[in-house]
Amino acid sequence: MRSILLASAAALTVAGGAFAGSHQLSGDLKIFLDTSNPAPRATMEAMIARFQEQHPDLNIETTVIDREAYKTQIRNFLTANAPDVATWYAANRMTPYVNAGLFEDVSDLWAEPEIAENLASTKGAMTIDGKQWGVPYTYYQWGVYYRKDIYEELGIGEPADFDEMVANCEKMIESGRKCYTIGTKWLWTASGWFDYLNMRTHGFDFHMSMARGEVEWTDDRVRETFANWRRLIDLGAFVDDHQNKDWQQSLPFIVDGSAGAILKGNFAVAPLREAGLTDEQLDFHQFPPITPGVALAEDAPTDTFHIPANASNKDNAREFLRFVASASEQTEINNGKNLGQLPVNAMSGVDDDKFLNEGFAMLSTNSPGGVAQFFDRDFPAEMAKAAMEGMQEFMVFPDNLDDILERLESVRQDVY
Repeated sequence: MRSILLASAAALTVAGGAFAGSHQLSGDLKIFLDTSNPAPRATMEAMIARFQEQHPDLNIETTVIDREAYKTQIRNFLTANAPDVATWYAANRMTPYVNAGLFEDVSDLWAEPEIAENLASTKGAMTIDGKQWGVPYTYYQWGVYYRKDIYEELGIGEPADFDEMVANCEKMIESGRKCYTIGTKWLWTASGWFDYLNMRTHGFDFHMSMARGEVEWTDDRVRETFANWRRLIDLGAFVDDHQNKDWQQSLPFIVDGSAGAILKGNFAVAPLREAGLTDEQLDFHQFPPITPGVALAEDAPTDTFHIPANASNKDNAREFLRFVASASEQTEINNGKNLGQLPVNAMSGVDDDKFLNEGFAMLSTNSPGGVAQFFDRDFPAEMAKAAMEGMQEFMVFPDNLDDILERLESVRQDVY
């Protein structure tokens, strides 16, 4: 293995291995990665080395670019001197590059049973204009992490629907606790609540229509979503002064038991465990239904591989995407020693971790409505920023809703 240092990246050419696959590739394969943190980088490099072992005659050059630099460079390198494979993100985050003709249509891969059947949960997130534009390799669940011991003490359980969620909250407040901790100083935390309330009230397709700018923010259906949110706000469900706390600063409230739960991604589990909560105290449940008949959809931010439209070695790139999408590779790269996240492939195995297992089961078997990418990935940046500011304001001053929605509608008309 030899390293080639570049100005903003480290390029790695992986030497050939001993194992030869049934379908030998030759020529070149140029891969760009944004997985610059140590563990993800090592995971990706090891995966590429395994692919190299299957194809010893293939010359693979891998360039690892700092994640923030990658975001500013991607349009340039997709346009000129494009790699054959590049990492990116699903849904709205890939839309500008699809619309600009810079990503390759890989619908042919999604027509293959191995991908069509086993990666079905994310097909919607990979689809624009009825075509698929990449393959996912990892995601993680969002949901409600709650103090099981406190719920048991109060005689409440995982809610079957939103009315029961509100009733549980009333009992939590009667006990002198808050229902949910949250820190909205970082605005995206509030938008997680909007994602779930909106998808549970009106469904995934409506939520994605909003993300595409097709629904006015002053629409009565949007107001209905905020009305459901206000049921919790008016109860006093959320910790005080949340607008001055970031999400990490909100965690002590669930640790010390002054709040019963938090709506968050699985990344919250490690710090909660480190703070002293045991798996007997901490549990997880899916956000419950609100409108009967609306299929359950989840937030599960998804990282992806794409083939640039200007790639020089598209056949080799397609074979690499098949490899990345395979059950065995997704099991390996997502295990606790590597990414510590969830494989998208439904036939993959998951580390024996309580929360990874629950998340994998939920996303693989109980998210028929679809998988969203999270508000600030699904909505354009300018719209997302304004909306998240409005959501934070709404949580503090819910009577301002009319003004907030009028402002957001004005932004929508400018953005789209």
